[in-house]
Amino acid sequence: MENICPVEKNRDYIMRIDDIGNDGEGIGKIEGFTVFVKDALPQEKVSVKIVKVKKNFAYGRLMEIIEPSENRVQPKCVVYKRCGGCSLQHLSYEAQLDFKTKKVYDALTRIGGFKNPTVERAVGMDNPFYYRNKAQFPVGKDKNGVKIGFYAPRSHDIVDVEECIIQNKINRQINDIIRCFITEEGIEPYDESTGRGLLRHIVTRVGFVTGEVLVCLVVNGRKIPSSEKLVKKLRDIKGVKGIVLNVNTKKTNVILGDEIIVLWGQDFITDYIGNVKFEVSIKSFYQVNPLQTRVLYEKALELAGLSGDENVLDLYCGIGTISLFLAQKAKNVIGIEIVEQAVKDAERNAEINGFKNARFIAGSAEEVIPDIYKNGFKPDLIVVDPPRKGCDSVVIDTIVKMSPQKVVYVSCDPSTLARDLKILCERGYKFDKVHVVDQFCHSTHVESVIMMTYCGKEAKNES
Repeated sequence: MENICPVEKNRDYIMRIDDIGNDGEGIGKIEGFTVFVKDALPQEKVSVKIVKVKKNFAYGRLMEIIEPSENRVQPKCVVYKRCGGCSLQHLSYEAQLDFKTKKVYDALTRIGGFKNPTVERAVGMDNPFYYRNKAQFPVGKDKNGVKIGFYAPRSHDIVDVEECIIQNKINRQINDIIRCFITEEGIEPYDESTGRGLLRHIVTRVGFVTGEVLVCLVVNGRKIPSSEKLVKKLRDIKGVKGIVLNVNTKKTNVILGDEIIVLWGQDFITDYIGNVKFEVSIKSFYQVNPLQTRVLYEKALELAGLSGDENVLDLYCGIGTISLFLAQKAKNVIGIEIVEQAVKDAERNAEINGFKNARFIAGSAEEVIPDIYKNGFKPDLIVVDPPRKGCDSVVIDTIVKMSPQKVVYVSCDPSTLARDLKILCERGYKFDKVHVVDQFCHSTHVESVIMMTYCGKEAKNES
């Protein structure tokens, strides 16, 4: 006999929230049937309207909080619900840190099969606001005028934002100037539906240590009318070192095009992570939270325990941020990165810091490291900082063949971390604990770093 679903679309129900999901949604049950409720928190009694019913679960819209959680706080952002960029802003920051710690722990136990792994509580920020050094604001227009802000969840509808409380405060000043300029000059924002209009995005990079600022206007063309007026106003902002155009004439959702045109100044800024200086362009991959990046990298360096005699292999090295951090205490560092421009940036960053012991190779990690292995390079330490999809199976295989005594894994996704750790532990490695760092405050994303040691083929996933 087929089970009857206990909930119906468009009906209201009273329910209790028991848990919080990976995307920050509340999770509870109605007569044993799972319901996901955006903006609801554990321990809350709520009234919900069912908006979608699937075979094994449903989605509900939060209508009323009958009994609020003790961890609920008032979001500081006035467009919090419409924007959706900070999905945990209604949860107290201390509870956010607990959630992210648990998220890593749950992935290790459920996906990795590890028994009671030691996960250190997430290291948070003293001030978890205005921390991002990169902003990307889509530009549009409606009957009320120019809109500059962020896309609403699961859409390309622009939510107009005067000030984002996780972006650097200087962005408000930049956007106000550009908003007034394009309104006064009659410059049309880009329309995705027609492919017409000029200004698509405003992208900024800010050096948190140096205070340097780079402003980029992404345009559907090669010039902006009366650009000298805009340049004059933007130049007056403290810290602005460069104003550039990025040419993107394709009908695409990709933000940046290939060509950069300098309107004034330079096409990069400089910044520091610890004692290491970096040149950062609009297209550079550079961690968006420099304060917590330093925390993460210093933990990686501490776990590596370098004495100065080690050969280090850094996979997915980007513009060389981790490579150069490790080069301070290693004998030699080789970084591998698939993006050729990032490798050029890494080489430049090594040069400006005077590092003679770091070199970089352009190519995919899964193709390059087998060649390095065949040519006899044997690293004492391998560092991996892969994208969210985790390490390619060929990378894992070659790490095991090389069998370095230490592997430091920096992760931006607990699920793929758990998967990869399980494989490595089944093939000779073990770990003691996982260190969690909150780099993306008020979102559900979390970074972690772990050090694995080689113990031979007998090691199992009992860490």
